[in-house]
Amino acid sequence: MLEGKAMVEDSDMPVKMQMQEFDERYGSGWQCVVGSNFGCFFTHSKGTFIYFQLETLKFLIFKGASTL
Repeated sequence: MLEGKAMVEDSDMPVKMQMQEFDERYGSGWQCVVGSNFGCFFTHSKGTFIYFQLETLKFLIFKGASTL
């Protein structure tokens, strides 16, 4: 089981948002990629991206950009 604090490697998300349950507080549409070794290209809405590591796993969480 993963324990301890996550180490944020990059983010444009306000710190206050980083500590919340995204869907309940900020609406649906969040994407999450988890793994120990991956690459990713994505487009996100401003202020909704975070990339962090917790022990050996890395997490990428973002909300997709609106096309409207």
